[in-house]
Amino acid sequence: MSGEGVLWVSVLVVCVSAVCEAGCADRIDPSCCPGRNNECSDRSSRRTVCYCDTYCRRSGDCCEDYNSICHVSAIDCEVRQWGAWSPCSSVCGAGTTERSRQVATPPRNGGTPCPDLKQRRGCFAPTDTCSAAKEVAKILPDSFKRNFKDPWRRPHMLMKEEKKSYCVQMRVKQASAACKVRPWSAGLIRERSVCVECQSDAMATDNRCRGDGLQNIRTFWAAAQAPGCSGSWVRESLTENCRCPSYSVIFV
Repeated sequence: MSGEGVLWVSVLVVCVSAVCEAGCADRIDPSCCPGRNNECSDRSSRRTVCYCDTYCRRSGDCCEDYNSICHVSAIDCEVRQWGAWSPCSSVCGAGTTERSRQVATPPRNGGTPCPDLKQRRGCFAPTDTCSAAKEVAKILPDSFKRNFKDPWRRPHMLMKEEKKSYCVQMRVKQASAACKVRPWSAGLIRERSVCVECQSDAMATDNRCRGDGLQNIRTFWAAAQAPGCSGSWVRESLTENCRCPSYSVIFV
């Protein structure tokens, strides 16, 4: 028992007299480690376990020479300029928009962490787009096409200028049960693609049919001469100077 005590004292005296090398500087490369690494350790001058990873600054168990060996080479995070704000997430009413920036230089060796890389703020959709999203399309089967020559027209009467039709491809998202009553509206079923033609007589002063929708946005429709038949759809495409095939529908 006494022999062990003498041995311990002698080792301690040798360590003090020889100025024991310990800590991060005594480690084999790498001397310092990023993040949390329990293997990145050594012995302090008191011969207790100490660490040379950046996490030791939080846990308070860094080796005594950590600041001089590791933290002196710390690299702070650097970021680039903010990018442009994204379009408003809503086509009608309140929504959100965001912007982001990239990391130019990531932090190393306990350097200052990166600031926020994304920002978000509120926005409002343009009024004209909001109005278009609220429009309800009124439709009829193509058997009601009105672009025909009137046999009763007097020779001296001026004909209304006929504008070229355009086609809108719609994908039905919802249809009420009342649509099953009429044969033509029974085809308006969920997830079916429908060609809707906008003819000259149905065009407003801006040369478009009311309710022709917005790209990839759900809007609403109602079938004329089919009471209670209504639903929603999403516009997939719009083709100018176009005629829909037979058994399609038209805007009213």
